[in-house]
Amino acid sequence: MSANTTAIVTISNRLGLHARPAMMLAETAMRFDADISVRRLDQDAGVDAKSIMQLMMLAAVCGTELEFTASGTDADAAMSELTALVKGNFSEDAVDDH
Repeated sequence: MSANTTAIVTISNRLGLHARPAMMLAETAMRFDADISVRRLDQDAGVDAKSIMQLMMLAAVCGTELEFTASGTDADAAMSELTALVKGNFSEDAVDDH
């Protein structure tokens, strides 16, 4: 059985989706068989979540809203881990509102 799932997240770490977070996302996505794409909500085209270079091409700065789409037998598990990674600010500091 194949599952399809989507989630919207907001990049909230100070430096946005730079090389390290892009690598973390791609490495997490690669652990799953599901096809996973990411797109900026302000753009039509998505990119392959398993490609560091494509993720970096999103130019997702702090505050950018992203939509993850996953399809496949482990799509739900993939979505859970990917959204947790973004919501955890890639283990970086969140924006300081002071």
